[in-house]
Amino acid sequence: MNERRALILDFGGVLTTPLLASVTEFERDEGLPQGSVVRQLAGDHEILRLTEDLERGSVTQAQWNEVAALRIGVSPDNLLGRIFSGLKPEPLMFEAAAAARRQGIRVGLLSNSVGRAPWDLYADCDLGTTFDAVLISEEHGLRKPEPSIYEQMLKMLELPANACVFVDDTPHNLPPAAALGMATVQAREPRATITEIQDLLGISLIH
Repeated sequence: MNERRALILDFGGVLTTPLLASVTEFERDEGLPQGSVVRQLAGDHEILRLTEDLERGSVTQAQWNEVAALRIGVSPDNLLGRIFSGLKPEPLMFEAAAAARRQGIRVGLLSNSVGRAPWDLYADCDLGTTFDAVLISEEHGLRKPEPSIYEQMLKMLELPANACVFVDDTPHNLPPAAALGMATVQAREPRATITEIQDLLGISLIH
């Protein structure tokens, strides 16, 4: 008998369209070379530290925008909102989450925050009715892939790790969950991701 009774989902890139596609749209709209934003920000140690602080809630989105805008050479006004304006909800994944809940699976959200103002990643989702437990990193001063954030999610779900399936689009967020005993899925194309989840939970989520 399958003992897995919970599905834990990341938000951006799992329940939304891919993050990189939105970044590429932003570059095009701003007249920037394709790939330049990722190269500038991912290779900058100060920005990486600032992003970690943003995820923990110790700096504001506006502060991040100011510093990152200087690196990219654009206006800081609602910069994260502009970078990710192309993100859209991924309907198949929301449908799968709802189908899981209807079949008695607890569904949790475990998301690294990027601040909630001026741009709110979760604005179009009613978190309270969509999920059984919601853990947004800034509200706990933690961030993935720190092991303690996964442990906090388990406490909120009131389940052991081996009862849970964790889905994230970022590869380095998966090993700490697996080390605790969770089954893990790296999200890619939605139907393929859902097929993996179905196999692990032993239920059907889409037709």
